Amino acid sequence: MGALPIPIQEGRTLPDYLPARMVNEFAYCPRLFFYEWVEGVFEESTDTVEGAIQHRRVDAKATALPEAAAPGEEPPQSIHARSVTLTSERLRVIAKMDLVELEGGTATPVDYKHGHPREGENGLELWPSDRAQVAVQGMILRENGYGCEEGIVYYRKTGQRVRVALDAALVAETEGLIQRSWSAAEVGEIPPPLVDSPKCPGCSLVGICLPDETLASGAVGLESEPQQLGLFETPRRKPVKREVRALVTPRNERRPLYLNSQGVRVGKSGAVLQVKDSRAVLQEVRIGEICQVSLMGNVQISTQAVQALCEAEVPICYFSMGGWFYGITTGLNQKNVFLRRSQFRLSDQEYFTRAIARRLVEGKIRNQRTLLQRNHIEPRRETLAGLKEMGERAERAGSLGELLGIEGNAARMYFGDFAGMIKPDEDEAATEFRFDLEGRNRRPPRDPVNAMLSLGYSLLAKDLTVACFAVGFDPYVGFYHQPRFGRPALALDLMEPFRPLIVDSAVLTAINTGMVTARDFVRVGGSVALTAAGRKGFFRAYELRMDTLATHPLFDYRVTYRRMLEIQARLLARVIEGEIGEYPVFTTR
Repeated sequence: MGALPIPIQEGRTLPDYLPARMVNEFAYCPRLFFYEWVEGVFEESTDTVEGAIQHRRVDAKATALPEAAAPGEEPPQSIHARSVTLTSERLRVIAKMDLVELEGGTATPVDYKHGHPREGENGLELWPSDRAQVAVQGMILRENGYGCEEGIVYYRKTGQRVRVALDAALVAETEGLIQRSWSAAEVGEIPPPLVDSPKCPGCSLVGICLPDETLASGAVGLESEPQQLGLFETPRRKPVKREVRALVTPRNERRPLYLNSQGVRVGKSGAVLQVKDSRAVLQEVRIGEICQVSLMGNVQISTQAVQALCEAEVPICYFSMGGWFYGITTGLNQKNVFLRRSQFRLSDQEYFTRAIARRLVEGKIRNQRTLLQRNHIEPRRETLAGLKEMGERAERAGSLGELLGIEGNAARMYFGDFAGMIKPDEDEAATEFRFDLEGRNRRPPRDPVNAMLSLGYSLLAKDLTVACFAVGFDPYVGFYHQPRFGRPALALDLMEPFRPLIVDSAVLTAINTGMVTARDFVRVGGSVALTAAGRKGFFRAYELRMDTLATHPLFDYRVTYRRMLEIQARLLARVIEGEIGEYPVFTTR
């Protein structure tokens, strides 16, 4: 599956002015510039938060800059103007200057930075990106009639001011940067990642950019032996080995909040969520400490709480009392419309949907086989051989219909031996329920194991829907699962390889460690459901699995499964955007 350029220039509109801060970003990293200015993607880090606080202090003391003196007029003697915004029509740039020092007719922009200056051979210097930003400010001052001979950057960490002369060479260099910034934005193709750059580890967008992962996945070479190609196919590629730095933090320190008690209400007090019943406050959780909220059944949430969660970009997920995932509320964070346009276009291309579906189904079958090998007391050779054959057939499948048949055959083999991974429960003798599994059944589930599998798959669909929204996808437009009203098809696509690794493993953990026992189930008509205590125990098993560190087979670093879901969604976006040629499905050994 070859790289696909995205013709997204058509219909693209950009702001009238390029901010000076974005020239700084382009000089630092063109890819960072594209994410922040073109796609509107931004993530906070400690440095960005501290920098924003410091700039708010400067902006709070805003003072006006007097107009430039006309010829023959007496210029102002000494004025310090703060938080000054000016534009240049010629360069189409705008700058909000922290401080302008006006002495006579000469204006000097002073930019405040959180860090420290660069140590050069001849003393302290400005970093190239800071030099570009303060140069833009000086050029704007000149175009507005002020004299400007130099710019100053004040570095807060060391308390030092560093000057740079606004000479002809710097002006020409900066004008070139401005022009290249506009060109990159107008072309609409995301610049490639920096290669082994020391800038990446400290970047707030490293978990979105995935520089080393993108390069490792895209650094491909054709297999040496020629292959017969079908219509619209490209030769199968194999990755060229390159080192991948562990730039992504292994864990997201924020945690999901599950509200399972029927009749409780969720409100807000300041930056804290309060969970109440009719008598008292049951629980308080800081909004900044949670990554999502799941409401199970009859749980009410106030408008104020919804607004606060949307503002903090914390999704709210809604489930039926039985665990059916049926809705999500998110803030207005769906900015990457061009990714979704490409997603919609490629979802109608049979060659593309078939290539993605092959990888997903083959990965799922391989992970099912691995789980049996790891956990079954005595895995049958015919089952392992059959699953291996199904995985190989999935790689060669000629249609989505054929893949569905292969997936179904593999599922029958896998679930036929699933019971061999379950340890006997002492409570089974005292109840009507048994942790047996003769096969998969659902809607409704008719035994305890299937009840937990159904609930777990709903939770995983929820987590991958959240990941799709975070990346900028439409979760309802898939490649393997075809669109159906109300079904998050893309989330279901992405979850296929993770079903055995996350949900099936969590079910086995819940049973084999006693987190859920046979006493935690009730029969409702022809279906079997978990009690409130049983759901709580299963949520604990599921989240324990999501917080488990796993090694990515391609990148060879360890992150939690929750983090892995977002990484895989972002890698699929790289395929759709044409940066890498083949989706690197997650499998485990």
